[in-house]
Amino acid sequence: MLLKLIVDIGNTSSKIAVFSNDEIIEFRVIKENLIEVLKEIIISFPDICSSILSSVSNHDGEVSKFLQGKGYFIELTHTTKVPFKNMYQSAATLGKDRIAIAAAGSLAYPGENVLVIDTGTCVTYDFINADGDYLGGAISPGLTMRFDALSKFTHELPRLDKPSAEKEVNLVGKTTHESITSGVINGLKTEVEHIINQYEALFSPLKIIISGGDYLYFENLVKSNIFASPNIVVHGLKKILDFNEKN
Repeated sequence: MLLKLIVDIGNTSSKIAVFSNDEIIEFRVIKENLIEVLKEIIISFPDICSSILSSVSNHDGEVSKFLQGKGYFIELTHTTKVPFKNMYQSAATLGKDRIAIAAAGSLAYPGENVLVIDTGTCVTYDFINADGDYLGGAISPGLTMRFDALSKFTHELPRLDKPSAEKEVNLVGKTTHESITSGVINGLKTEVEHIINQYEALFSPLKIIISGGDYLYFENLVKSNIFASPNIVVHGLKKILDFNEKN
């Protein structure tokens, strides 16, 4: 059984996934000791035959050198072959996570308009049309960034953590803590719903995928064409690895 290794170095953490065909059989989120964890993964899964590395930040190259010695390897850049037509006008500046998202979205629903909303450090909106063209989208501050900003750029507002996604957030905050929570959570939910409505008005019918670490805050948006895919970036990287191995 040939396995594939996906390594995604993000803004706040790194994700490692081992795939058997299209199924994730091992998944880890780590914040330190990446190379040591990778060595452990390679020992645990000796049938890994290929790998892909994506990093949104600069790294010292140790991970690349390690993976290069473990079979077929690619490091994602803006010049990597991808299974969609990239129409982004500044392709060299397109984030690697958004490249992976576009790959996953285009292959998840071929021949359909797809909007992928990834809710991580930033909230990204990425659109692929029914012809398989990636047109771009938008970047907005994520939940944690919004809570941080209110504290950082004011003198008296406290720094709050995100509430549980299952907890109902009142529209009318009766304390400063409740008001901040309402403004951040309900404000971002309203943004997401409004942008979805705008895309639907322009590109109907439309498939919508919600992903990322904060997807649970938005998966209850009542629309039959919304699908949850928490780890869409690693799935997209797997699709890009498959595409390059075949081409």
